[in-house]
Amino acid sequence: ALESAADAAGAGQLDAIVYGPLNKQAMWLAGHKAIDELHFFSNRLGVTGFCCEMNNQGALWTARVTSHIPLRAVADNISVESIIAATVAGARAVESSSGKRARIAVAGLNPHLGEGGAMGTEEIEIILPAVERLKELGYDVAGLYPADTVFLRVGPEKLDLIITMFHDQGQIALKTLGFTNTSTVLGGLPLPIVTASQGTAYDIVGQNRADPAGLTAAFDLAHRLAIAARKAA
Repeated sequence: ALESAADAAGAGQLDAIVYGPLNKQAMWLAGHKAIDELHFFSNRLGVTGFCCEMNNQGALWTARVTSHIPLRAVADNISVESIIAATVAGARAVESSSGKRARIAVAGLNPHLGEGGAMGTEEIEIILPAVERLKELGYDVAGLYPADTVFLRVGPEKLDLIITMFHDQGQIALKTLGFTNTSTVLGGLPLPIVTASQGTAYDIVGQNRADPAGLTAAFDLAHRLAIAARKAA
């Protein structure tokens, strides 16, 4: 199904793709070599530039600089360039879905933003330079903020988009805010590709307990993004 959808998209036959939750281990066991759906679609569609996963919950978006990699590999996989690319993708998603210029905050990587280098230097050497460069490029960026408090600033600072350094920084917060209507968007691809952020829930298969709200939210978001893309074309 993924291959058919990707090929139809590559042929210009689709405006968007919505797919159900997938289990990465099951994909590997079935013979897929890509890390996840994001990399599967990027490979199949011939995308060579930066791509990232983004999440949406209501009016709030997050964009991840890294995603499905071991936690110990995160620090080695963030760079000024990848932070900027994730921010650009997230800002475009905000504009496409709401028509507004994104108010953005960037989360740090280390506890307490590294305490001036005592707990890590990524903030000093990578993340802060990326924030300064984004401001120079004209983006409305606030921060750098500690990851454990950045979501508290959403209301007071009217934030639309939070840039996170790794998977769970944003996912924990968004799923706590609204587990059943959080969507995942594959950013950096030539068309909107969206899914529900919930897992595959193998534990309730056949029990008639699955909640379709997440997939409904994903469909509605894909629809809005597809309309915006058509208007911009």
